[in-house]
Amino acid sequence: MGILRAFNGQAKQEPKRGGIRATLFVYAMGGLENMAFISNAVSLVTYFYGYMNFSLTKSANTLTNFMGTSFLVALFGGLISDTYLSRFKTCVLFGCIELLGYAALTVQAHFDQLRPPPCQGLAISQTTQCQAADIGQAAILFSGLYLVAFGTSGVKAALPSLGADQFDERDPKRSSFFNWFLLSFTAGAIIGVTFIVWISTNQGWDWAFGVCTVAVLVSIMVLSMGKSLYRNNVPKGSPLLRIIQVFVVAIRNRKLPQPGIEDELHDVAGVHNEILPRTDQFRFLDRAAIEHTCDDGSTSVNLGPWRICTVTQVEETKIIIRMLPIILSTVFMNTCLAQLQTFTVQQSTTMNTHVLGIKMPGSSIPVIPLVFMFIFIPIYDCVFVPIARKITGIPTGIRYLQRIGVGLVLSAISMAVAGVVETRRKSVAREHGMVDSLQPLPMNVLWLGYQYSIFGLADMFTFVGLIQFFYEESSAGMKSLGTAISWFSSAFGYYLSSVVVDVVNKLTWYWNH
Repeated sequence: MGILRAFNGQAKQEPKRGGIRATLFVYAMGGLENMAFISNAVSLVTYFYGYMNFSLTKSANTLTNFMGTSFLVALFGGLISDTYLSRFKTCVLFGCIELLGYAALTVQAHFDQLRPPPCQGLAISQTTQCQAADIGQAAILFSGLYLVAFGTSGVKAALPSLGADQFDERDPKRSSFFNWFLLSFTAGAIIGVTFIVWISTNQGWDWAFGVCTVAVLVSIMVLSMGKSLYRNNVPKGSPLLRIIQVFVVAIRNRKLPQPGIEDELHDVAGVHNEILPRTDQFRFLDRAAIEHTCDDGSTSVNLGPWRICTVTQVEETKIIIRMLPIILSTVFMNTCLAQLQTFTVQQSTTMNTHVLGIKMPGSSIPVIPLVFMFIFIPIYDCVFVPIARKITGIPTGIRYLQRIGVGLVLSAISMAVAGVVETRRKSVAREHGMVDSLQPLPMNVLWLGYQYSIFGLADMFTFVGLIQFFYEESSAGMKSLGTAISWFSSAFGYYLSSVVVDVVNKLTWYWNH
């Protein structure tokens, strides 16, 4: 009987949590959600311009503002995940919000009365004659858009951290996870910019938005299926609040002498029982952890968190400050990406889009960098990393910052190539007297493949480098916030793209007048 009871006890044991099995559900949600998001990121300019009667400039800026908000609000999703909810619950909650956004866009695209009358057959210079969307129509559009933006921001903040949490800190599979996570993102994006863009072009935008709605719904269901396998974080307070407390207490103690040795500083086990060692950088913040001496010579630490902080809390703040230069260095790269997703797609609509006898929708042009990434990510992880690891002794092959640096250089090269191609396109239009023509130029759309291919490689290096860098460098209590910060530069890149478009537009007007 004892043996039988022991056997039954083993049979009822919970399945082992974490590992590759758990990340399969994360990959699935990442691919499906990104399939919906990227398909709209590359084609919404066409929807704004052709169906909502926005001007070309307003269409581009509306998209870049939407994309920027999607990445900026990821900070809020990261805070929610670290402070109140587990990463799994955050993904489900924000996925449902994204689902509502796509549903609203589907309804608007299906009913003609929810959109302005179509405006077709006019040259670009005459589109100001089109009837603009009224307040109600614009309200539905922007409500749907920003529900999607808000929802996807939470998923993007929590999902990479949820996957990385499934491996131990020293497990080399954690490093590979980020590469394969990018591969799942890329696979979803390839389907999005081909299949869903084809649907929007040939079947209608209501069908395209409908497919996106179903894809997000399925992604939530798939992620939920793996609930019993996940290692879930336990939220223990707001990392943002802890950082603010450090600055407040450091300013309050600014007149105290700089502490010289660690014994003078207050420290206890921090979030998740983690104690971060003190570093010498940004030593002015150490004043926040100075222990207060009582009249009898003893030290008092029974003060509120707004009167004294721990060394671990101070070091968390230093980590965030150290991240700022990395964020700023990648802003301009994401500005390049925003330009490629807006005006390059619009460029393609003026060119000959027949490839091997098949008419390719302009919005599907981004499939070129995605295919490059899909091919090179496994090569990078399975071939380059093991070889580089033997040479450098670094588990990831090369350091995160080196990977980011390679991506930045490649992004600069891609924009230089884009400038050359645009010069060629305008030259062809002038030579054939087709500047305002609605007919495609005698120039094949594959010319745009040069800049896209180079940028695809740039994104492969930088995207994973950023996410992994911010995740690994963050403390245990702010992993989701750290991941969200990696999207922060994307947000400012898209906003900066809007500024660049407005500035160039005004300078061009002044130049011509």
